[in-house]
This record gives sequence, C-alpha cells and structure tokens, in this order.
Amino acid sequence: MQKLTHEELLRRQAKPFGKYPFCALLNNIRSLYNVGAIFRSADGVGVEKLWLCGITGIPPSSKISKTALGAEKTVPWEYRENAVSLSRELKEMGYQIVLLEQAQGSVSYEEAEIKPPLCLIVGSEISGVNEELLALADQILEIPMVGLKISLNVAVAFGIAAYQIKSTLQERFTGGVLAPLDFDRLECEETS
Repeated sequence: MQKLTHEELLRRQAKPFGKYPFCALLNNIRSLYNVGAIFRSADGVGVEKLWLCGITGIPPSSKISKTALGAEKTVPWEYRENAVSLSRELKEMGYQIVLLEQAQGSVSYEEAEIKPPLCLIVGSEISGVNEELLALADQILEIPMVGLKISLNVAVAFGIAAYQIKSTLQERFTGGVLAPLDFDRLECEETS
C-alpha cells in the first residue's frame, strides 16, 4: 500500500461527483479562520451552498483564504443578514432545518434522521444558535462530549456533522458507493 501522489489526487478530484441536497447556514461566526475551515469542509462534503449570516465574514478575505485553501472560490455562497428570515424561506422551500446545538431535545449527530433537502445551521463560537432559530428547528443535533470541555470548535463540529450527513445521504442515494450523483433520478426514486 502506498499514498496517492498529488497528481493522482488531482485526477481523482477532477471527476464530477455533484453536490448533496443540503446547504449550511453560518450564523454569527466571529473567526474568519473558522469560516475558511468550514468552506473547506463544505467543499469536501459536497454542500450545495453556504449561507453566511449576521456578523459572519465573507470572501474575499486573506484570513478565510488561509484556511479555505481556495474552497471559498468553488463552494457557492451568499450573504444574508437575517438568519431567521432565511431559515423560514428555506423551510418554506421544503428544507429540513437541522441545528447543531446543545439543547433540550437534541439527539446525537449519529442518530440524526436526515430528510433531504436539509439546511445544517451552526452558530456563534460563544453563544451558539440563537433562540429564534431553535424555534424553527425540525431537528437539533449535538456532538456528545466526554471530557471536561463542553463543546468543540465550530469548524470542527461542522465538519463532523457535515460528514455524518454526507455519509447518510451517500448510503441512501448510492448504497454507500462513492459515485457521481444524479439527484434528478434519485429524487424520483425517493418519492415513489
């Protein structure tokens, strides 16, 4: 066994895999480095779009670019000031609203009931997701902690939850096989 070369990795990534039917909403993320890291994870997972809300920084920014490594140029994104009104719009469009937060009634991210399309919402590094967004949630996920710290860094937590969602969608749509996605065909199969 040997590692893939950089050229082999680039060739593999050049194949179109499509985007998964989920977006993410970043609400009041203070650190531009965290925003960049989330862009990079979103690219790796195949998120269809990032919504940047509130005080969350937006590209172009050298601090975002430092951790995004170009993903801020490949992942579709849009800034919207009000996360609550955007969440209502997404919900009206049929998106399942899924929050990553420690709250009453939350379930472990591993037990999530994923129903695409969905929007994963993460909040401020200090105060998390605000109460108005909690009220709109179809599901609240949390990452169980066993150490003394009560939470993970927001970018790390996003990556864990997003990859779990990707894995669930991949299993549901392709039987777990990493393959190009044809969501038009798959959505028909899901609803029939």
